[in-house]
Order: sequence, then structure tokens, then C-alpha cells
Amino acid sequence: MFLTNFEAIQQLVTNIQPADYGRTRNFLDGDVTRLSPYISRGVISTKYVFRSLLNRGYNPLEIERLIQELAWRDYWQQIWIEKGNLIDEDFKSPQMDVENRQIPKAIIEGKTGIEVVDKAISEFYETGYLHNHLRLYIASITCNVAKSHWKLPAKWLYYHLLDGDWASNALSWQWVAGTNSNNKYFANQENINKFFYSDQKGTFLDIGYDAFPLSQIPESLQQLATPALLTILPNKQSLKIDFHKPTLLYNFYNLDPLWKKDVDANRILLLEPSHFAKYPVSGKTIDFILALGENIENLQIYTGNFDDLVKEYQLKNILFKEHPTNSHYQGTEESRDWMFDVSGYYESFFRFWKLCKKEISTLQNL
Repeated sequence: MFLTNFEAIQQLVTNIQPADYGRTRNFLDGDVTRLSPYISRGVISTKYVFRSLLNRGYNPLEIERLIQELAWRDYWQQIWIEKGNLIDEDFKSPQMDVENRQIPKAIIEGKTGIEVVDKAISEFYETGYLHNHLRLYIASITCNVAKSHWKLPAKWLYYHLLDGDWASNALSWQWVAGTNSNNKYFANQENINKFFYSDQKGTFLDIGYDAFPLSQIPESLQQLATPALLTILPNKQSLKIDFHKPTLLYNFYNLDPLWKKDVDANRILLLEPSHFAKYPVSGKTIDFILALGENIENLQIYTGNFDDLVKEYQLKNILFKEHPTNSHYQGTEESRDWMFDVSGYYESFFRFWKLCKKEISTLQNL
């Protein structure tokens, strides 16, 4: 479903229809970009997409919806940078009305009785992709109807997502669960039917919004499970290192084939078992990143932790891109390509976005 050739990915960026995106993105057949796996893996950046749109002559204020959605990704990342592991727990306030810290078995198996959701979960295991609206539905059913704590379900979703970005994933689940927002998010059957062209009736969600929260957990959601989330990494292999060259480190969040493309360097994709123990991903996701890595010439793969890599090969001149998961790296850290100069923690996205819009206005004047 998702191509891995870099030229094909660049063409997807060129093919974006931002006006159609803004109008239809919430619907099943909406004209979404499907670029999220490549942005999450650092193959392209939000800035790369933004600049491509500007170069095609679009007025940024006329395609604001798409730019805003790209900015959300940077916003979540900025929170992760500033707050670190705090995003792994209830962020702003405790999740209320929690009855378990597992996942409804019906969610894992796609047997909730909500036809649109069940079909999507079944396809999700095959594709590694979920429509953003469906992610909200699944999180709402899990946290606010089945009353599961958000964290394990969020890890389950991240495990299977090709576009898994822990900041976006964890904080979005918390937004639904009410730990990163003022209210819990609910969606009823009418909402699902509208956006996914269904006509299902008689489900536990076929109620008005004034009936939420439900007084009892629906029978179909009562059986719980704890999924095994384990990552199988490639076997460790020997590397060929030229000690006269710098070493560029790539990882799960940086697979940019344009990064220092013209520099004569050792290029290593570092797969740390400690990282994937904390943030496990599926075999499908590992295969995806290995395929994306083929766009980087002479990329070698090292399975092991950073300190072991440096010690084993006596690496000196190491360069890497900033990311919250590699704060333990030693060497020269380079900034990522952010869309805007706005940085730091903002309590709400709209405070962050207000400053971003000032930069957009400046660009428009230029």
C-alpha cells in the first residue's frame, strides 16, 4: 500500500491537492495525503511538504487546513522534546473513570459490533494504516466506553502503525481520554455513519450525545486482553568503517536520503534493542523501515545500542539529527527541518499555531 522508493514518495508530495484535502479529509474517501509514514520516519519533513506547496504557487492562507495539520505533528514533537517521558503518563490530569489497564479483546480482534470500526481494524493489520477519524473512534470506544486506561491501547496502535509517532500517538490518545484536554471525546453511530457512508443502527453507539458516558460497559467490550508487543530486529552484522570519514547515524525517526547526501561518510542505521523494548513495533514496520533505508546509498545496519556501537568501532566524528529518543547519543546533533521557527512548549496547539500564522503572514507578504 505504501511505496518505499524515494522518487515515488517525492511524486506523492507533488500530487497533493490541498484544497480537496481541507474539504474532504474527515471522510472515508477523503483526499488525504498518505504522507504520514514518510514524515514519521523522517524520510521527508513537514517543512519539505510545506515548501513544496509554496513552490507550486499556493497561497498559504488558502490551504491553511493542510498546513495546520502538518503543524500539529511538529507541535506534538515539540512537547516530547520539552517534556520527555512525562508524555508517557497522564499528561495534564488523571484519566477519570478507568476500570482496567488492558484492551477490550473485541478491539484487538475487530469484533466490537461497529461495522466500520471492525472492518478498519481488520484492514489495519494488513496495511499498517488507519484513517485519522477511525483512530479517534477506536480510542474513544476503548477509553471512554470500555473504560480502559489509554497507555496500553496507545502502545498497541503504535505497534502496528507504519506512521507511528509516539508523541502524536500518545498525546492524541490522551486528548481523547481527557488527560490532555478538558473533556473526553465521544463519537456516536450517527457520526460514524456520516463520515464512513454506513447506515448501521442499533449498536451501543446508536444514541444521542447526551447519553454519554454510558452507565455500563457494553457486553461486547467486557472481555479484556493484554497483547504481546515484541519487536524482532535483524541479526547483528559486522560493519565496514572508514575511520577517516565522519559517521552519519540514522534511526527509526530519521531515514532522510537527502541528509548530507553529498558528504563522503559512513552511514549507519542504528536499531537499538533498548529503544524498541520501550516503543515496540511490528515486523511489518521493521520491514518498512529497512525498505526505506534502501534509498540511502551505502547504508549499513547495526543492531545494538549506541554505546556498544561506539566502543566496538571506536567511532569519533558522529553526526545525527535531533530527536527525543536519541538524547543519549554523543556527537554533533543537527536540528531537524521544522516548518516554522516556533519552538518550546505551548499549553495549547492554538497558542502554538497563532505564532506559526505570524510566520505564514510574513511569507505571504514576501
